[in-house]
Amino acid sequence: MAVKIVTDSGSDLPREVAKELDITVVPVYIYFGDKAYKDWVDIEPDELYKRLVEGPVYPTTSQPMPVDFAKAYSDLSKDADTIVSIHLPAKVSGTYNAALQGVEIAQPKCQVHVVDSFSISVGLSLIAMAAARVAKAGGKLEEVLEETKKAISQTQIRGLLDTLQYLLKGGRVTRAKAMVGTLLNVKPILTTRDDGEIIQAGMARSYAKGMEQLFQFVKKCPNLQEVAIVQSTVAEEANALKNRIASIIDEKKILMSRLGPGLGVHGGPGTLLVAARSG
Repeated sequence: MAVKIVTDSGSDLPREVAKELDITVVPVYIYFGDKAYKDWVDIEPDELYKRLVEGPVYPTTSQPMPVDFAKAYSDLSKDADTIVSIHLPAKVSGTYNAALQGVEIAQPKCQVHVVDSFSISVGLSLIAMAAARVAKAGGKLEEVLEETKKAISQTQIRGLLDTLQYLLKGGRVTRAKAMVGTLLNVKPILTTRDDGEIIQAGMARSYAKGMEQLFQFVKKCPNLQEVAIVQSTVAEEANALKNRIASIIDEKKILMSRLGPGLGVHGGPGTLLVAARSG
């Protein structure tokens, strides 16, 4: 019997890492009209980005259903003492609340602790991975929760977008702000506040200068422990950033991932995000 870790696909956690660390990933939903697709199950990133640019119907996203969490908790409770379920911030997604509802529906045989990560994408990945390592090593619930709390406090993110148009379409920014960004031809840099809300951290005059800002952000992190990089359609740029970051931290401590459909709908092509955990 052990502590089991659950997260959602808004973590952009690579499947092989989830398998290795025994992390259960509950997918968010992408809707094209009335048709629903489970993130990474029914739709892959390449198809999503192609349809974003060429498709006649603009997609929307939705958190996993409470019954999705209920099933995951019921299945895991057969072999678990406790479940720690770590998710996208309540400030930006209904996922956290859906997980709480899932506990009520399932009434699982073991305790379920639902945690707001206050982070997105690979920031959430680093937090879930930290918890899973302690759980896999046989850590008790208190140790897993303590490591989770510590990882949340130590993890920061910066995201570079090529355009604000996808955030505008998804209702995440105002038309005025999107127009200003377009007219000035600037690239927005985003981050999350301590409460998980996504805010603008700056701007860059070009994509290359935006990448430089991401590198400098990582470089300035004290006692750097771990880094994660995720990209939507800019694999070459992501690898270039990885190579630069490898000059300041062991390459084995750099996680590379793909921005999945769930968050990719809002970032769009050209999104590049880096998460750093410092101690």
